[in-house]
Amino acid sequence: MTSSRAVIVGAGAGGIATAARLAKAGYEVTVIEKNGFLGGRCSLICREGYRFDQGPSLLLMPEVFYQTFRDLGTSLEDEHVRLLKCEPNYRIWFSDNDSLEMSTDISKMKEQIERHEGRYGLRGFLGFLNESGRHYDLSFEHVLAKDFPSLFSMMRPQLLKVLLPLHPFESMWSRVKRYFRSDKIRRAFTFASMYLGMNPFEAPGTYSLLQYTELAHGILYPEGGFVKVLEAIASVGKRLGVEFRLNTEVESIVSGPDGRVSGVRLKSGEELHADVVVVNADLVYSYNNLLPPTSYAKQLTKRPASCSSISFFWSFDRVIPELEVHNIFLAEEYKESFDAIFHRHELPTEPSFYVNVPSRIDPTAAPEGKDAVVVLVPVGHLTDDPSKPQDWQSLVNYAREVVFKTIEARTGASGLQESLVHEAVETPTSWKSKFNLDRGAILGLSHSFFNVLSFRPKIKHASIDGLYFVGASTHPGAGVPVSLQSAKIVTEAIIKAFSRQGVFGHRALWISFTSILLLVFSKLLWRP
Repeated sequence: MTSSRAVIVGAGAGGIATAARLAKAGYEVTVIEKNGFLGGRCSLICREGYRFDQGPSLLLMPEVFYQTFRDLGTSLEDEHVRLLKCEPNYRIWFSDNDSLEMSTDISKMKEQIERHEGRYGLRGFLGFLNESGRHYDLSFEHVLAKDFPSLFSMMRPQLLKVLLPLHPFESMWSRVKRYFRSDKIRRAFTFASMYLGMNPFEAPGTYSLLQYTELAHGILYPEGGFVKVLEAIASVGKRLGVEFRLNTEVESIVSGPDGRVSGVRLKSGEELHADVVVVNADLVYSYNNLLPPTSYAKQLTKRPASCSSISFFWSFDRVIPELEVHNIFLAEEYKESFDAIFHRHELPTEPSFYVNVPSRIDPTAAPEGKDAVVVLVPVGHLTDDPSKPQDWQSLVNYAREVVFKTIEARTGASGLQESLVHEAVETPTSWKSKFNLDRGAILGLSHSFFNVLSFRPKIKHASIDGLYFVGASTHPGAGVPVSLQSAKIVTEAIIKAFSRQGVFGHRALWISFTSILLLVFSKLLWRP
Protein backbone atom coordinates (compact mmCIF):
# COMPACT_ATOMS: atom_id res chain seq x y z
CA MET A 1 0.00 0.00 0.00
CA THR A 2 1.09 3.59 -0.61
CA SER A 3 0.50 6.80 1.33
CA SER A 4 0.72 9.00 -1.78
CA ARG A 5 -1.84 11.76 -2.08
CA ALA A 6 -3.92 12.41 -5.21
CA VAL A 7 -6.13 15.36 -6.15
CA ILE A 8 -8.76 14.93 -8.87
CA VAL A 9 -9.99 18.11 -10.57
CA GLY A 10 -13.60 17.54 -11.67
CA ALA A 11 -16.25 15.03 -10.63
CA GLY A 12 -17.42 13.78 -14.01
CA ALA A 13 -17.53 10.08 -14.89
CA GLY A 14 -13.77 9.81 -15.44
CA GLY A 15 -12.87 11.75 -12.30
CA ILE A 16 -15.19 9.81 -10.00
CA ALA A 17 -14.00 6.44 -11.34
CA THR A 18 -10.32 7.43 -11.14
CA ALA A 19 -10.80 8.58 -7.55
CA ALA A 20 -12.36 5.27 -6.50
CA ARG A 21 -9.71 3.22 -8.31
CA LEU A 22 -6.81 5.18 -6.77
CA ALA A 23 -8.38 4.96 -3.31
CA LYS A 24 -8.67 1.20 -3.71
CA ALA A 25 -4.95 1.16 -4.56
CA GLY A 26 -4.20 2.93 -1.27
CA TYR A 27 -3.99 6.58 -2.30
CA GLU A 28 -5.40 9.42 -0.21
CA VAL A 29 -7.77 11.05 -2.69
CA THR A 30 -9.56 14.41 -2.76
CA VAL A 31 -11.94 15.35 -5.58
CA ILE A 32 -12.48 19.05 -6.29
CA GLU A 33 -15.68 20.00 -8.16
CA LYS A 34 -16.72 23.54 -9.13
CA ASN A 35 -20.44 22.70 -9.20
CA GLY A 36 -22.60 21.62 -6.29
CA PHE A 37 -23.33 18.18 -7.73
CA LEU A 38 -21.55 15.05 -8.94
CA GLY A 39 -21.55 13.67 -12.46
CA GLY A 40 -20.73 16.68 -14.62
CA ARG A 41 -22.89 16.48 -17.75
CA CYS A 42 -24.42 13.27 -16.36
CA SER A 43 -26.16 15.21 -13.61
CA LEU A 44 -29.91 15.73 -13.19
CA ILE A 45 -32.29 18.66 -13.48
CA CYS A 46 -35.15 18.32 -10.97
CA ARG A 47 -38.18 20.57 -10.67
CA GLU A 48 -41.53 20.04 -8.96
CA GLY A 49 -41.48 16.27 -9.30
CA TYR A 50 -40.05 16.21 -12.85
CA ARG A 51 -36.57 14.78 -13.43
CA PHE A 52 -34.36 15.13 -16.51
CA ASP A 53 -30.93 13.78 -17.48
CA GLN A 54 -28.78 16.74 -18.57
CA GLY A 55 -26.47 14.48 -20.52
CA PRO A 56 -26.65 10.85 -21.70
CA SER A 57 -29.85 8.90 -21.24
CA LEU A 58 -28.80 5.68 -23.01
CA LEU A 59 -26.50 3.27 -21.21
CA LEU A 60 -24.39 1.51 -23.85
CA MET A 61 -21.48 -0.95 -23.59
CA PRO A 62 -22.80 -2.42 -20.31
CA GLU A 63 -19.78 -4.71 -19.91
CA VAL A 64 -17.64 -1.63 -19.12
CA PHE A 65 -19.93 -0.70 -16.23
CA TYR A 66 -19.99 -4.26 -14.87
CA GLN A 67 -16.18 -4.44 -15.10
CA THR A 68 -15.72 -1.09 -13.33
CA PHE A 69 -17.75 -2.23 -10.34
CA ARG A 70 -15.99 -5.63 -10.29
CA ASP A 71 -12.61 -3.90 -10.25
CA LEU A 72 -13.80 -1.95 -7.21
CA GLY A 73 -14.80 -5.13 -5.44
CA THR A 74 -18.55 -4.71 -5.77
CA SER A 75 -21.37 -4.83 -8.33
CA LEU A 76 -24.18 -2.70 -9.67
CA GLU A 77 -26.65 -4.90 -7.82
CA ASP A 78 -24.77 -4.62 -4.51
CA GLU A 79 -24.77 -0.83 -4.91
CA HIS A 80 -28.54 -0.87 -5.54
CA VAL A 81 -28.30 0.33 -9.15
CA ARG A 82 -31.12 -1.11 -11.21
CA LEU A 83 -30.78 -1.10 -14.99
CA LEU A 84 -34.02 -1.06 -16.99
CA LYS A 85 -33.98 -2.53 -20.51
CA CYS A 86 -35.53 -0.40 -23.23
CA GLU A 87 -37.50 -2.46 -25.76
CA PRO A 88 -37.60 -1.38 -28.47
CA ASN A 89 -34.28 0.44 -28.25
CA TYR A 90 -35.83 3.50 -29.89
CA ARG A 91 -38.15 4.52 -32.70
CA ILE A 92 -36.90 6.42 -35.75
CA TRP A 93 -39.44 8.80 -37.29
CA PHE A 94 -39.17 9.84 -40.96
CA SER A 95 -40.72 12.82 -42.71
CA ASP A 96 -43.25 10.73 -44.70
CA ASN A 97 -44.82 9.43 -41.44
CA ASP A 98 -42.99 6.11 -41.78
CA SER A 99 -41.14 4.85 -38.72
CA LEU A 100 -38.68 2.13 -37.77
CA GLU A 101 -38.28 0.35 -34.42
CA MET A 102 -34.68 -0.58 -33.63
CA SER A 103 -34.55 -3.72 -31.50
CA THR A 104 -32.31 -6.48 -30.18
CA ASP A 105 -34.99 -8.90 -31.45
CA ILE A 106 -33.74 -10.21 -34.82
CA SER A 107 -37.22 -11.33 -35.89
CA LYS A 108 -38.54 -7.78 -35.41
CA MET A 109 -35.61 -6.33 -37.31
CA LYS A 110 -36.02 -8.85 -40.15
CA GLU A 111 -39.58 -7.77 -40.89
CA GLN A 112 -38.69 -4.07 -40.91
CA ILE A 113 -35.44 -4.43 -42.83
CA GLU A 114 -37.09 -6.50 -45.58
CA ARG A 115 -39.89 -3.94 -45.88
CA HIS A 116 -37.25 -1.45 -47.06
CA GLU A 117 -34.53 -3.70 -48.47
CA GLY A 118 -36.48 -6.55 -50.06
CA ARG A 119 -36.56 -10.28 -49.32
CA TYR A 120 -32.77 -10.59 -49.02
CA GLY A 121 -32.40 -7.57 -46.74
CA LEU A 122 -31.68 -9.74 -43.70
CA ARG A 123 -28.43 -10.89 -45.32
CA GLY A 124 -27.22 -7.30 -45.52
CA PHE A 125 -28.28 -6.70 -41.92
CA LEU A 126 -26.40 -9.76 -40.67
CA GLY A 127 -23.37 -8.77 -42.74
CA PHE A 128 -23.42 -5.33 -41.15
CA LEU A 129 -23.77 -6.86 -37.69
CA ASN A 130 -20.77 -9.09 -38.37
CA GLU A 131 -18.59 -6.15 -39.45
CA SER A 132 -19.73 -3.79 -36.69
CA GLY A 133 -19.25 -6.57 -34.14
CA ARG A 134 -15.70 -7.05 -35.37
CA HIS A 135 -15.15 -3.28 -35.02
CA TYR A 136 -16.45 -3.48 -31.45
CA ASP A 137 -14.32 -6.45 -30.37
CA LEU A 138 -11.11 -5.23 -32.02
CA SER A 139 -11.53 -1.68 -30.72
CA PHE A 140 -12.14 -2.92 -27.22
CA GLU A 141 -9.06 -5.14 -27.22
CA HIS A 142 -6.58 -2.94 -29.08
CA VAL A 143 -7.75 0.65 -28.47
CA LEU A 144 -10.07 1.08 -25.48
CA ALA A 145 -7.96 -1.02 -23.13
CA LYS A 146 -4.53 0.43 -23.94
CA ASP A 147 -2.61 3.67 -23.61
CA PHE A 148 -1.01 5.40 -26.59
CA PRO A 149 1.73 7.58 -25.06
CA SER A 150 3.66 8.10 -28.32
CA LEU A 151 3.47 7.59 -32.07
CA PHE A 152 5.51 4.42 -31.61
CA SER A 153 2.54 3.02 -29.67
CA MET A 154 0.66 2.84 -32.94
CA MET A 155 3.37 0.59 -34.32
CA ARG A 156 2.34 -2.31 -32.09
CA PRO A 157 2.18 -5.41 -34.31
CA GLN A 158 -1.18 -6.43 -32.84
CA LEU A 159 -2.72 -3.05 -33.73
CA LEU A 160 -1.19 -2.89 -37.20
CA LYS A 161 -2.59 -6.33 -37.91
CA VAL A 162 -6.17 -5.23 -37.22
CA LEU A 163 -5.97 -1.63 -38.46
CA LEU A 164 -7.42 -2.22 -41.93
CA PRO A 165 -10.26 -4.47 -40.67
CA LEU A 166 -11.27 -1.54 -38.44
CA HIS A 167 -11.89 0.59 -41.59
CA PRO A 168 -10.57 3.85 -40.05
CA PHE A 169 -9.96 5.40 -43.49
CA GLU A 170 -13.54 4.95 -44.71
CA SER A 171 -16.61 6.75 -43.40
CA MET A 172 -19.47 5.16 -41.52
CA TRP A 173 -21.77 6.12 -44.40
CA SER A 174 -19.57 4.46 -47.02
CA ARG A 175 -19.37 1.22 -45.01
CA VAL A 176 -23.13 1.10 -44.37
CA LYS A 177 -23.77 1.64 -48.10
CA ARG A 178 -22.11 -1.71 -48.73
CA TYR A 179 -24.84 -3.52 -46.82
CA PHE A 180 -28.01 -1.48 -47.40
CA ARG A 181 -29.51 0.16 -50.50
CA SER A 182 -32.43 1.99 -48.87
CA ASP A 183 -31.73 5.59 -47.90
CA LYS A 184 -33.89 5.25 -44.79
CA ILE A 185 -32.01 2.21 -43.54
CA ARG A 186 -28.68 3.88 -44.29
CA ARG A 187 -29.72 6.88 -42.21
CA ALA A 188 -30.99 4.63 -39.42
CA PHE A 189 -27.63 2.84 -39.20
CA THR A 190 -25.38 5.91 -39.29
CA PHE A 191 -26.90 8.62 -37.09
CA ALA A 192 -25.30 7.04 -33.97
CA SER A 193 -22.09 8.88 -34.94
CA MET A 194 -23.76 11.77 -33.10
CA TYR A 195 -23.12 9.92 -29.84
CA LEU A 196 -19.54 11.07 -30.43
CA GLY A 197 -20.56 14.44 -31.87
CA MET A 198 -19.43 13.45 -35.37
CA ASN A 199 -20.65 13.66 -38.96
CA PRO A 200 -21.48 10.12 -40.26
CA PHE A 201 -20.20 11.12 -43.69
CA GLU A 202 -16.77 11.79 -42.15
CA ALA A 203 -16.65 9.65 -38.99
CA PRO A 204 -14.33 6.61 -39.39
CA GLY A 205 -16.18 3.40 -40.25
CA THR A 206 -14.84 1.92 -37.01
CA TYR A 207 -17.61 3.69 -35.11
CA SER A 208 -20.29 1.37 -36.46
CA LEU A 209 -19.41 -0.41 -33.20
CA LEU A 210 -21.97 1.95 -31.63
CA GLN A 211 -24.82 0.36 -33.57
CA TYR A 212 -23.48 -3.06 -32.71
CA THR A 213 -23.60 -2.52 -28.96
CA GLU A 214 -27.18 -1.22 -29.33
CA LEU A 215 -28.34 -4.18 -31.38
CA ALA A 216 -26.36 -6.89 -29.57
CA HIS A 217 -26.44 -5.66 -25.96
CA GLY A 218 -29.50 -3.43 -26.04
CA ILE A 219 -30.05 -0.02 -24.49
CA LEU A 220 -30.38 0.27 -20.72
CA TYR A 221 -31.59 3.08 -18.49
CA PRO A 222 -30.59 3.38 -14.80
CA GLU A 223 -33.66 3.73 -12.60
CA GLY A 224 -33.54 7.17 -11.01
CA GLY A 225 -31.43 8.68 -13.80
CA PHE A 226 -28.01 8.08 -15.35
CA VAL A 227 -26.23 9.83 -12.51
CA LYS A 228 -27.23 6.96 -10.18
CA VAL A 229 -24.41 4.90 -11.70
CA LEU A 230 -21.84 7.59 -10.98
CA GLU A 231 -23.22 8.26 -7.52
CA ALA A 232 -22.78 4.55 -6.79
CA ILE A 233 -19.13 4.70 -7.87
CA ALA A 234 -18.67 7.83 -5.74
CA SER A 235 -20.25 6.00 -2.80
CA VAL A 236 -17.73 3.18 -3.20
CA GLY A 237 -14.99 5.81 -3.33
CA LYS A 238 -16.22 7.42 -0.10
CA ARG A 239 -16.13 4.06 1.67
CA LEU A 240 -12.52 3.78 0.52
CA GLY A 241 -11.72 7.22 1.94
CA VAL A 242 -12.26 9.59 -1.02
CA GLU A 243 -13.13 13.14 0.03
CA PHE A 244 -15.43 15.12 -2.32
CA ARG A 245 -15.29 18.92 -2.07
CA LEU A 246 -18.18 20.43 -4.05
CA ASN A 247 -18.74 24.11 -4.89
CA THR A 248 -14.96 24.45 -4.91
CA GLU A 249 -13.10 25.82 -7.90
CA VAL A 250 -9.48 25.27 -8.87
CA GLU A 251 -7.53 28.34 -9.93
CA SER A 252 -4.33 26.65 -11.08
CA ILE A 253 -2.26 23.51 -11.03
CA VAL A 254 0.97 23.99 -9.10
CA SER A 255 4.33 22.44 -9.97
CA GLY A 256 7.75 22.75 -8.35
CA PRO A 257 11.15 23.80 -9.75
CA ASP A 258 11.95 20.12 -10.28
CA GLY A 259 9.20 19.95 -12.93
CA ARG A 260 6.98 17.78 -10.79
CA VAL A 261 3.37 18.56 -9.89
CA SER A 262 2.96 19.61 -6.27
CA GLY A 263 -0.80 20.17 -6.02
CA VAL A 264 -3.52 22.68 -6.87
CA ARG A 265 -4.37 26.21 -5.82
CA LEU A 266 -8.05 26.92 -5.21
CA LYS A 267 -9.89 30.16 -6.05
CA SER A 268 -10.08 30.75 -2.29
CA GLY A 269 -6.28 30.87 -2.17
CA GLU A 270 -5.96 27.54 -0.36
CA GLU A 271 -3.33 25.14 -1.70
CA LEU A 272 -3.73 21.38 -1.62
CA HIS A 273 -0.55 19.31 -1.75
CA ALA A 274 -0.57 16.24 -3.98
CA ASP A 275 1.92 13.74 -5.33
CA VAL A 276 -0.33 13.24 -8.35
CA VAL A 277 -3.01 15.44 -9.92
CA VAL A 278 -5.59 14.06 -12.36
CA VAL A 279 -7.59 16.59 -14.37
CA ASN A 280 -11.14 15.61 -15.30
CA ALA A 281 -12.13 19.16 -16.23
CA ASP A 282 -12.37 19.94 -19.94
CA LEU A 283 -8.86 19.30 -21.25
CA VAL A 284 -8.62 22.28 -23.62
CA TYR A 285 -9.92 24.61 -20.90
CA SER A 286 -7.45 23.16 -18.39
CA TYR A 287 -4.40 23.62 -20.61
CA ASN A 288 -5.40 27.23 -21.30
CA ASN A 289 -6.64 28.27 -17.86
CA LEU A 290 -5.14 26.07 -15.15
CA LEU A 291 -1.60 25.76 -16.55
CA PRO A 292 1.02 28.26 -17.74
CA PRO A 293 0.42 29.42 -21.36
CA THR A 294 2.15 27.35 -24.06
CA SER A 295 1.99 27.07 -27.82
CA TYR A 296 0.58 23.56 -27.39
CA ALA A 297 -2.29 24.87 -25.25
CA LYS A 298 -3.13 27.45 -27.91
CA GLN A 299 -2.93 24.84 -30.65
CA LEU A 300 -5.52 22.71 -28.84
CA THR A 301 -8.10 25.49 -29.29
CA LYS A 302 -7.66 25.13 -33.07
CA ARG A 303 -8.25 21.38 -33.19
CA PRO A 304 -11.54 20.10 -34.60
CA ALA A 305 -14.17 19.86 -31.88
CA SER A 306 -17.38 17.90 -31.55
CA CYS A 307 -20.75 19.56 -32.05
CA SER A 308 -22.87 21.20 -29.38
CA SER A 309 -26.61 21.13 -28.70
CA ILE A 310 -29.69 23.12 -27.90
CA SER A 311 -31.35 20.98 -25.23
CA PHE A 312 -34.93 21.45 -24.01
CA PHE A 313 -36.21 20.04 -20.73
CA TRP A 314 -40.00 20.04 -20.90
CA SER A 315 -42.55 19.36 -18.16
CA PHE A 316 -45.95 18.34 -19.55
CA ASP A 317 -49.20 18.25 -17.62
CA ARG A 318 -50.20 14.99 -19.33
CA VAL A 319 -48.74 11.85 -20.89
CA ILE A 320 -47.68 12.06 -24.56
CA PRO A 321 -48.50 8.44 -25.54
CA GLU A 322 -47.29 8.81 -29.13
CA LEU A 323 -43.65 9.01 -27.96
CA GLU A 324 -41.46 6.07 -26.94
CA VAL A 325 -38.70 6.21 -24.32
CA HIS A 326 -36.17 7.10 -27.03
CA ASN A 327 -37.13 8.74 -30.34
CA ILE A 328 -35.03 9.89 -33.29
CA PHE A 329 -36.44 12.36 -35.82
CA LEU A 330 -34.24 12.32 -38.93
CA ALA A 331 -33.98 15.16 -41.41
CA GLU A 332 -34.98 14.42 -44.99
CA GLU A 333 -31.99 16.46 -46.21
CA TYR A 334 -29.74 14.25 -44.13
CA LYS A 335 -26.31 15.18 -45.47
CA GLU A 336 -27.15 18.87 -45.65
CA SER A 337 -28.10 18.86 -41.97
CA PHE A 338 -24.66 17.55 -41.03
CA ASP A 339 -22.90 20.00 -43.35
CA ALA A 340 -24.68 22.84 -41.51
CA ILE A 341 -23.56 21.53 -38.11
CA PHE A 342 -19.98 20.52 -38.84
CA HIS A 343 -18.90 22.72 -41.74
CA ARG A 344 -20.80 25.94 -41.12
CA HIS A 345 -21.32 25.50 -37.34
CA GLU A 346 -25.00 26.38 -37.61
CA LEU A 347 -28.41 25.07 -36.67
CA PRO A 348 -29.71 23.20 -39.75
CA THR A 349 -32.84 24.56 -41.41
CA GLU A 350 -34.28 21.05 -41.02
CA PRO A 351 -32.52 19.54 -38.01
CA SER A 352 -32.46 15.92 -36.94
CA PHE A 353 -33.09 15.62 -33.20
CA TYR A 354 -33.47 13.18 -30.31
CA VAL A 355 -36.37 13.00 -27.86
CA ASN A 356 -36.13 11.12 -24.56
CA VAL A 357 -39.16 10.44 -22.33
CA PRO A 358 -37.65 8.99 -19.12
CA SER A 359 -41.08 8.80 -17.48
CA ARG A 360 -42.09 6.25 -20.10
CA ILE A 361 -39.80 3.63 -18.55
CA ASP A 362 -39.19 5.08 -15.08
CA PRO A 363 -42.37 6.49 -13.49
CA THR A 364 -40.31 8.33 -10.86
CA ALA A 365 -39.19 10.80 -13.57
CA ALA A 366 -42.53 12.67 -13.53
CA PRO A 367 -45.67 13.07 -11.40
CA GLU A 368 -48.33 10.44 -12.07
CA GLY A 369 -50.20 11.02 -15.32
CA LYS A 370 -47.56 13.45 -16.62
CA ASP A 371 -44.42 13.31 -18.75
CA ALA A 372 -40.86 14.62 -18.50
CA VAL A 373 -39.37 15.11 -21.97
CA VAL A 374 -35.79 15.92 -23.01
CA VAL A 375 -35.09 17.16 -26.56
CA LEU A 376 -31.54 17.36 -27.90
CA VAL A 377 -31.06 19.34 -31.13
CA PRO A 378 -27.46 19.10 -32.42
CA VAL A 379 -25.94 22.42 -33.50
CA GLY A 380 -22.51 23.72 -34.39
CA HIS A 381 -20.18 24.69 -31.55
CA LEU A 382 -19.35 28.29 -30.65
CA THR A 383 -17.18 30.21 -33.08
CA ASP A 384 -15.36 33.53 -32.92
CA ASP A 385 -16.11 34.41 -36.56
CA PRO A 386 -17.47 38.00 -36.52
CA SER A 387 -19.01 37.48 -39.98
CA LYS A 388 -21.26 34.73 -38.57
CA PRO A 389 -22.77 35.98 -35.31
CA GLN A 390 -24.66 33.31 -33.35
CA ASP A 391 -27.92 34.69 -31.94
CA TRP A 392 -28.78 31.85 -29.58
CA GLN A 393 -32.12 33.23 -28.42
CA SER A 394 -33.37 33.34 -32.00
CA LEU A 395 -31.95 29.89 -32.69
CA VAL A 396 -33.63 28.48 -29.57
CA ASN A 397 -36.97 29.94 -30.66
CA TYR A 398 -36.58 28.47 -34.14
CA ALA A 399 -35.52 25.07 -32.80
CA ARG A 400 -38.47 24.94 -30.41
CA GLU A 401 -40.94 25.73 -33.21
CA VAL A 402 -39.43 23.12 -35.56
CA VAL A 403 -39.39 20.42 -32.87
CA PHE A 404 -43.04 20.92 -31.93
CA LYS A 405 -44.18 20.95 -35.55
CA THR A 406 -42.10 17.91 -36.47
CA ILE A 407 -43.22 15.78 -33.52
CA GLU A 408 -46.87 16.56 -34.15
CA ALA A 409 -46.64 16.04 -37.93
CA ARG A 410 -44.83 12.69 -37.70
CA THR A 411 -46.37 11.07 -34.63
CA GLY A 412 -49.92 12.39 -34.70
CA ALA A 413 -49.55 14.01 -31.28
CA SER A 414 -51.37 17.32 -30.84
CA GLY A 415 -51.60 20.23 -28.43
CA LEU A 416 -48.01 19.87 -27.15
CA GLN A 417 -47.41 23.57 -26.55
CA GLU A 418 -50.70 23.91 -24.73
CA SER A 419 -49.71 21.01 -22.42
CA LEU A 420 -46.25 22.41 -21.64
CA VAL A 421 -46.08 23.76 -18.09
CA HIS A 422 -42.36 24.48 -17.76
CA GLU A 423 -39.24 24.66 -19.91
CA ALA A 424 -35.51 24.79 -19.17
CA VAL A 425 -32.97 25.26 -21.98
CA GLU A 426 -29.25 24.68 -22.45
CA THR A 427 -27.28 26.18 -25.35
CA PRO A 428 -23.60 26.10 -26.35
CA THR A 429 -23.03 29.24 -24.27
CA SER A 430 -24.56 27.72 -21.13
CA TRP A 431 -22.72 24.42 -21.67
CA LYS A 432 -19.49 26.43 -21.81
CA SER A 433 -20.33 28.46 -18.72
CA LYS A 434 -21.64 25.59 -16.58
CA PHE A 435 -18.96 22.99 -17.38
CA ASN A 436 -16.06 25.08 -18.80
CA LEU A 437 -16.45 23.30 -22.14
CA ASP A 438 -14.17 24.71 -24.83
CA ARG A 439 -16.36 26.20 -27.60
CA GLY A 440 -19.38 24.70 -25.83
CA ALA A 441 -18.56 21.38 -27.53
CA ILE A 442 -20.52 18.83 -25.49
CA LEU A 443 -18.26 15.88 -26.35
CA GLY A 444 -14.87 17.58 -26.34
CA LEU A 445 -12.44 17.25 -29.21
CA SER A 446 -13.46 15.49 -32.40
CA HIS A 447 -12.82 11.76 -32.91
CA SER A 448 -11.52 12.03 -36.48
CA PHE A 449 -8.59 9.73 -37.30
CA PHE A 450 -5.93 12.39 -36.64
CA ASN A 451 -7.53 13.19 -33.30
CA VAL A 452 -7.47 9.70 -31.76
CA LEU A 453 -4.90 7.15 -30.55
CA SER A 454 -1.45 8.76 -30.34
CA PHE A 455 -2.71 11.91 -32.05
CA ARG A 456 -5.15 12.64 -29.22
CA PRO A 457 -3.92 14.65 -26.20
CA LYS A 458 -2.06 12.26 -23.92
CA ILE A 459 -3.23 11.07 -20.53
CA LYS A 460 0.09 12.27 -19.05
CA HIS A 461 1.44 15.81 -19.31
CA ALA A 462 4.56 15.98 -21.47
CA SER A 463 6.71 18.02 -19.08
CA ILE A 464 5.03 18.09 -15.66
CA ASP A 465 5.67 14.81 -13.93
CA GLY A 466 2.72 13.49 -11.93
CA LEU A 467 0.06 15.40 -13.90
CA TYR A 468 -2.54 13.29 -15.74
CA PHE A 469 -5.76 13.82 -17.68
CA VAL A 470 -8.92 11.71 -17.81
CA GLY A 471 -12.17 12.09 -19.73
CA ALA A 472 -13.60 13.13 -23.08
CA SER A 473 -10.74 14.97 -24.82
CA THR A 474 -7.93 12.64 -23.85
CA HIS A 475 -7.48 8.99 -24.83
CA PRO A 476 -9.60 6.97 -25.54
CA GLY A 477 -12.37 9.58 -26.02
CA ALA A 478 -15.87 10.73 -25.13
CA GLY A 479 -18.90 8.97 -23.70
CA VAL A 480 -19.48 7.58 -20.22
CA PRO A 481 -18.27 4.00 -20.87
CA VAL A 482 -15.20 5.31 -22.71
CA SER A 483 -14.48 7.72 -19.84
CA LEU A 484 -14.67 4.78 -17.43
CA GLN A 485 -12.10 3.02 -19.59
CA SER A 486 -10.01 6.19 -19.53
CA ALA A 487 -10.09 6.06 -15.72
CA LYS A 488 -8.83 2.48 -15.77
CA ILE A 489 -5.98 3.33 -18.17
CA VAL A 490 -4.96 6.44 -16.21
CA THR A 491 -5.03 4.65 -12.85
CA GLU A 492 -2.89 1.82 -14.17
CA ALA A 493 -0.39 4.33 -15.60
CA ILE A 494 -0.16 6.19 -12.27
CA ILE A 495 0.33 3.03 -10.23
CA LYS A 496 2.97 1.80 -12.67
CA ALA A 497 4.82 5.13 -12.60
CA PHE A 498 4.81 5.33 -8.80
CA SER A 499 5.87 1.72 -8.52
CA ARG A 500 8.83 2.45 -10.77
CA GLN A 501 9.60 5.55 -8.74
CA GLY A 502 9.47 3.47 -5.58
CA VAL A 503 12.34 1.35 -6.87
CA PHE A 504 14.41 3.92 -8.74
CA GLY A 505 13.05 7.35 -7.93
CA HIS A 506 14.12 7.83 -4.34
CA ARG A 507 17.75 8.59 -4.99
CA ALA A 508 18.94 8.85 -1.40
CA LEU A 509 17.40 5.51 -0.52
CA TRP A 510 18.96 3.90 -3.60
CA ILE A 511 22.38 5.32 -2.75
CA SER A 512 22.08 4.06 0.83
CA PHE A 513 21.03 0.62 -0.36
CA THR A 514 23.95 0.51 -2.82
CA SER A 515 26.40 1.60 -0.11
CA ILE A 516 25.26 -1.21 2.18
CA LEU A 517 25.72 -3.76 -0.61
CA LEU A 518 29.24 -2.50 -1.33
CA LEU A 519 30.10 -2.62 2.35
CA VAL A 520 28.89 -6.23 2.63
CA PHE A 521 30.82 -7.31 -0.46
CA SER A 522 33.99 -5.56 0.72
CA LYS A 523 33.78 -7.36 4.05
CA LEU A 524 33.36 -10.68 2.30
CA LEU A 525 36.26 -10.03 -0.09
CA TRP A 526 38.68 -8.87 2.61
CA ARG A 527 37.70 -11.48 5.17
CA PRO A 528 40.96 -13.21 6.40
